[in-house]
Amino acid sequence: MRPEKTLSLPTDTEIIDNLTRDGHNRRKAEDQLFNGFIYFVKEGIRKYSLEEEEALDVYSDTIISAIEKITGGLFEGRSSLKTYLFRIFHNKCVDRIRQLTTNKNKIHRNTASPDLLSHLSDSAKSIVQHLVEQADFQLLKERLSELGDSCRKMLGLFADGYSDKEIAVAMEYKTAEVVKTSRLRCLEKLRQSYNLLKH
Repeated sequence: MRPEKTLSLPTDTEIIDNLTRDGHNRRKAEDQLFNGFIYFVKEGIRKYSLEEEEALDVYSDTIISAIEKITGGLFEGRSSLKTYLFRIFHNKCVDRIRQLTTNKNKIHRNTASPDLLSHLSDSAKSIVQHLVEQADFQLLKERLSELGDSCRKMLGLFADGYSDKEIAVAMEYKTAEVVKTSRLRCLEKLRQSYNLLKH
């Protein structure tokens, strides 16, 4: 039995078009994408036997990856956004299962890195993994410091193991869902900030 759609979404074309814009339209499209397919998390728990937090992390990674591919012109529209997102989600679930199986003794591989980076969750590591493995740690720390107080605090709490619900209370956000969306944006800002240095 296929999972039901939980929200009425705008068309794929509308979402894709708004993702390529700036400002409010893009933020709205990001929220629609994130909230519209959040039920994938239940599939991660049921089908792939992931814990809820792990499934949420994989889902956040999925949305970030999809936004990057869509805005980069890599989504060719040969399938629906739902199918496209679920394919990415499936692959990331499989990767997470592989990680959990093979890296049990390598949770904090980079013990010499700054505190924030050495305690990143597997989800955050997957987003900045190539940075952590190849870049200067001090530079990464500087990139984090330039994200702004809210992003820096949120990522810091998340890296220290706080759940989205706990972060919502600590930072006075309305719900954990708002925290997830905000965290997604903060991680994307971090990647974009670093990418600017590469050009």
